[in-house]
Amino acid sequence: MVEIGKDLQAARIEKGYTLDDLQQITKIQKRYLIAIEDERFEALPGDFYVKAFIKQYAETVDIDATEFLSAFESRKTSSDVANASEKVARTRSEVTRENIEKSNKVNHILGYLPTIIVVAVVLVILGSIYYVAWSNHQKDAQTQQIESSSKISVSSQKTTSTKSKDSSSSKESTSKDSSSSSSKASAKQNSKQKIKLSSNTGSKFVYTMTNSKNSTGSGTVKLAIDGGNAWSAVSANGTQQWQGTLSSGQEHEVNLPSGTTVITINLGNSGATTLTIDGKKFNFKKDNSELTVRTLTINVEN
Repeated sequence: MVEIGKDLQAARIEKGYTLDDLQQITKIQKRYLIAIEDERFEALPGDFYVKAFIKQYAETVDIDATEFLSAFESRKTSSDVANASEKVARTRSEVTRENIEKSNKVNHILGYLPTIIVVAVVLVILGSIYYVAWSNHQKDAQTQQIESSSKISVSSQKTTSTKSKDSSSSKESTSKDSSSSSSKASAKQNSKQKIKLSSNTGSKFVYTMTNSKNSTGSGTVKLAIDGGNAWSAVSANGTQQWQGTLSSGQEHEVNLPSGTTVITINLGNSGATTLTIDGKKFNFKKDNSELTVRTLTINVEN
């Protein structure tokens, strides 16, 4: 029988790797590696990450991950069956209790029914009185408006010619401002950020980024998750700035230090992750959209 944690640990020791070495190679946090070796899979973000991390661990120590993944699935199935039995027993007692509570609520509401009917009748009467008063007020307001509008019409004819002159002058000024805005927009367009793929080996991608904010100041990396949990890490010039797990619908923005020349982004669930660098969306999925775990290295150039 395959013992996932002990067999992986034995293979690691045989390769001469420490947990720190394995963390550096796989980019998987040390606490997750320890949890896998102790078979405390509930400490990981979810089943998807358990299988992904087991596969990456096994491949790093040069052993076939198939048996380990099958053993995990069997273990999960047994656990699910036990949980299902427990839920069925609990559900029966909850249904019985809920039926009793519903019956008590219905009886309680029926006791207040006469009071509710009396209150409703009073509200209808008050509403009718208010509506009649409001209708009379509206009629008086309309009469006053007709009388005042006949007086205003004479005055408005005198001011029409003056407004037409002001309108002509305003159009000329708007035309000049529009021309100035167009030239500024054209200048900005010429300095747009560009990210180009330089090389690719397996799940590792190297890009070159030009016209970035980081050439003159600090930039940002924004991660948005949609469709599941996702572990991610962001480093600048080899120093980790942030790492963590985000749930579907969550976002996180990482501010990069000034003068950053190399940005490294590790993604545990790239299919559910969207990246925005310095305010512009980075479409990294076009470079092999089937990958789940990947490492992106971005060299920043002036």
